Amino acid sequence: MQSPTRPIGTLLRQWRERRHLSQLALAATANISTKHVSFLESGRATPSRDMVLKLADVLAIPLRARNALLLAAGHAPMYSQHSLEAPELASARHAIELLLTGHEPYPAIAIDRHWNLVAANRAFAPLVADLPARLREPPMNVLRASLAPDGLWPRIVNAAEWRAHVMHRLQQQIDASADPVLVELRAELGGDQAAAGHGSELVATLRLRVGDSVLSFLSTTTIFGSPVDVTLSELAIESFFPADQATAEALRRM
Repeated sequence: MQSPTRPIGTLLRQWRERRHLSQLALAATANISTKHVSFLESGRATPSRDMVLKLADVLAIPLRARNALLLAAGHAPMYSQHSLEAPELASARHAIELLLTGHEPYPAIAIDRHWNLVAANRAFAPLVADLPARLREPPMNVLRASLAPDGLWPRIVNAAEWRAHVMHRLQQQIDASADPVLVELRAELGGDQAAAGHGSELVATLRLRVGDSVLSFLSTTTIFGSPVDVTLSELAIESFFPADQATAEALRRM
């Protein structure tokens, strides 16, 4: 087995600090001694497989990072990672297809952890049909396509509010996963400029100009319950619902 690039103690400390927990708080929540937490983080003790998984649960560490922790502690990874096209995920693909097609005539998409488009239903295509080729070529990054100056941005009527909403979501993902690709995406999209409030609406609404109409959407996010595969744990279904009757009728016509 290859040596880990970072010691297990360093990784545990970084995740603890990312969750804004003291050693005492982590020890109390995990029902272990503060001394043992200190020994683990300093490298004076190596956690067992069960201890790694216990601390990962307490720290709400994503499955991809849990595998990295297990490797760093000298244990085999626990969670599988298959391509979405793999035979092992056939039932998951079928579930995704049912969710997407069942949502028509309203748009719905499936995205991965980096906001790349994995699948979409037929109602989504008309919304992005006029985007430049560079933003539509696979894998299409829906966050970049939304906020790029030559993307959907000029057609989003409430652009400032929607930007604040999606950038807030992006920051939450970064806080939860520390994913460097997401950090780069935030920097590319000017994340430092997105610290403004999230508007006065109780639910974030996307108001998008399509042709001569302005379509208003509410959105929901669906994830797989208790996944044990890294790919599925990082997949999300974004479903857009009409926020008014005019939008519902326009979508049915489209």
